[in-house]
Amino acid sequence: MVEKRPSVVIVGGGIGGLFTANALIAQGLEVAVYEQAPALGEIGAGVFITPNSARQLQRVGLGPAVEKFGARVGAGSQYFRHDGASIAPVQVTDSSGWNATFGMHRADLVDLLAAGLPAGVVRTGKRGVGFAQHGDVACVTFADGSTAEADIVVAADGIHSELRHYVVPPSRPVFHGSVAYRGVLPHALLPDWPTDAWLMWLGKGKHFLTFPVRAGELINYVGFVPADQEMKESWSAPGDPDVLRAEFAGWDPRIERVLGEVQKTFRWALYDREPLPLWTKGRLTLLGDAAHPMLPHLGQGANQSIEDGMALATILAGATVSTAPAALLAYEKLRRERVAAVQRGARENGMRYDSSYSDLGVRDAEITAHAQFRKKLYDHDVVPEAQAAAMALT
Repeated sequence: MVEKRPSVVIVGGGIGGLFTANALIAQGLEVAVYEQAPALGEIGAGVFITPNSARQLQRVGLGPAVEKFGARVGAGSQYFRHDGASIAPVQVTDSSGWNATFGMHRADLVDLLAAGLPAGVVRTGKRGVGFAQHGDVACVTFADGSTAEADIVVAADGIHSELRHYVVPPSRPVFHGSVAYRGVLPHALLPDWPTDAWLMWLGKGKHFLTFPVRAGELINYVGFVPADQEMKESWSAPGDPDVLRAEFAGWDPRIERVLGEVQKTFRWALYDREPLPLWTKGRLTLLGDAAHPMLPHLGQGANQSIEDGMALATILAGATVSTAPAALLAYEKLRRERVAAVQRGARENGMRYDSSYSDLGVRDAEITAHAQFRKKLYDHDVVPEAQAAAMALT
């Protein structure tokens, strides 16, 4: 008798949860996604897709949608000093020269991930608040009192994960002393602004970023500035455009042009977590920001969540109900070291970006040399090593 393949409940309908559902369904597994919001959607503005996750999106058939809704960034991408003096080009390809680097609006990415799923897979208005497992059955309890059972539960419910403490003891996120002002502007307001370039300006304690989204129709901007106490207590809140403009007064006039058009902005306090010692307990495992929230200074939060999802789906492709816990441990073992390195790299890169150097020549040299790190990051393909991990289980 052939043993049954595992069913999977995913808690969290963000980028990581929805991609994982696509990847699992592509392997023929039964999946349900539960999202706490009343409707799917993502607050925020831009997200960066890099080659290491673009190849996974292609594998589940979403490459054309990314090309349609994204904005490919290319060779004009550049780092500048705060006054506009050039530092170095930005690495946008892997080491083979393949450019699959896109700016995307978060809402567009969520929409295309959801559109790839069969009807009925996603259930909204379901906030996971409890978890229990007995034998082969894992059960999630929702805030409305309802429950869902499966052979595997994946907690993809973000940095504030309600299910994380069923795997590891509770801990506080780490605040990094800065906030990000974020928003988008219609390209029509700045018609000569490049629609194919990622541009970043670096100054003392601050940096400013722009890249195109929605096929170049919108310009995504992010201004990173030191936080005061009020900002520290706010995870996300409306920001004051005049305060943002004052933070970058006297910088490159191009930044002043962008900020001169800003009528509304939001600010996010920047938190991550220390790498976790484990992600899995029995039939429950963590994914994406629930496992490894990271600072945005490598643009890898969404990309690592997508890698997680593809690794998990590849390992579960050959799993059964009885082997599922071992498969989840193999997924954790495969992913923990890589994402911990990316978490550390994002912290280190933030220090470079905020010019925490007495000699800016050293910083500029590190920014230039950082292209090699990015090539290695973008070259990574999680599938072959996940296939090897799956084979080791048989």
